[in-house]
Amino acid sequence: MSQPLAERLRPRSLDDYVGQKHLVGEGAALRKMIDAGRIPSFILWGPPGVGKTTLAQIIANKLETPFYTLSAVTSGVRDVRDVIEKAGAGRFFNEASPILFIDEIHRFSKSQQDSLLGAVEKGVVTLIGATTENPSFEVIRPLLSRCQLYVLKPLERGELLELLQRALTKDVELSKRDIELRQTDALLRYSGGDARKLLNILELVVEAAPEGKVVITDSMVVDRLQQNPLAYDKDGEMHYDIISAFIKSIRGSDPDAALYWLARMIEGGEDPKFIARRLVISAAEDIGLANPNALLLANAAFDAVAKIGWPEGRIPLAEATVYLATSAKSNSAYLGIDKALELVRRTGNQPVPLHLRNAPTKLMKDLGYHDGYKYPHDYPGHFTAQQYMPDGIAGERLWRAQHNAQEDRLGQRMRDCWGKRFEE
Repeated sequence: MSQPLAERLRPRSLDDYVGQKHLVGEGAALRKMIDAGRIPSFILWGPPGVGKTTLAQIIANKLETPFYTLSAVTSGVRDVRDVIEKAGAGRFFNEASPILFIDEIHRFSKSQQDSLLGAVEKGVVTLIGATTENPSFEVIRPLLSRCQLYVLKPLERGELLELLQRALTKDVELSKRDIELRQTDALLRYSGGDARKLLNILELVVEAAPEGKVVITDSMVVDRLQQNPLAYDKDGEMHYDIISAFIKSIRGSDPDAALYWLARMIEGGEDPKFIARRLVISAAEDIGLANPNALLLANAAFDAVAKIGWPEGRIPLAEATVYLATSAKSNSAYLGIDKALELVRRTGNQPVPLHLRNAPTKLMKDLGYHDGYKYPHDYPGHFTAQQYMPDGIAGERLWRAQHNAQEDRLGQRMRDCWGKRFEE
């Protein structure tokens, strides 16, 4: 059986590698280390199909060092220790450390990650981890501190077009066919910056075409994918498309659609904690202050699925999904913190007003720290007006109440306290 197109076109050298110029382009930091023959342990973080596994294999070939690979889905602590023993036994003095590549390292348990620490710290192996999840949440701090972190980006339009041309001209199978790329917008749109998905769609469309000249158009691609929408996604490459549809359905207050996309993820074997994590984010970002209980329920669902897993985990996930979808929506806190971050980046480190500073020492008291601070609980209604922002930005408004029952009450309280400052 012939290999898939994406595998046949897998680059074997950095010169053939497409994308990630910020990491492996001429003069880039990682490229310099590879060319020098010494690399640190590092983690590659990025969406599917952007070249994480390929880059690890290219580095191993370039450095001519043993290359071990483990999948976090199928490997346990014993497998990790076995590989580390082999790597240590087969290494000669002054040689570059063998590379241990762990795909989907975010799925490793804490004990599995702990088993790597000693070998990484002593240089028995050079660890290259690949993950689609934020390592700050999924990789234990001691291991993360021993690794560099490199962020990979979705491929850009020009890079995807380069891949298409390479497939048509260099691939042993497609180069035999008479193929014209008359239109490419649908190919690029459905790929979402994922090289593997792009090549799988191309292969699917060409295989479905009759013998003779193949003219690829946008309508042809759309028709083919509508007839067989999962054909290019046998390995879960619609992961991000489906979670996006799920979150947008919740944001759009459509519980039926949200449950449908939840069912698609459950049926596809998605990690229940991945779904629960997105529900927590949605509760904070999209429901927010309109219904603060949403965040509590989403967190409870996360705790529940972490304890019970599949198949019973579908029930708390469904409960949280329906609750979030049917809740009033507000993104005022989300907009507020982003506006605050923009203000901090624009105005720099503004000094804390003296009356807000703590004064634990006599010197600080003598310098006026804490002088003039009014303790709100000493005043009627537990409030008294005073300045809390730095002097240079005292008039800035960052949070604005949105119109829902909960925030109407919050907004009114702010107007009662601060008067015109909180009038819209």
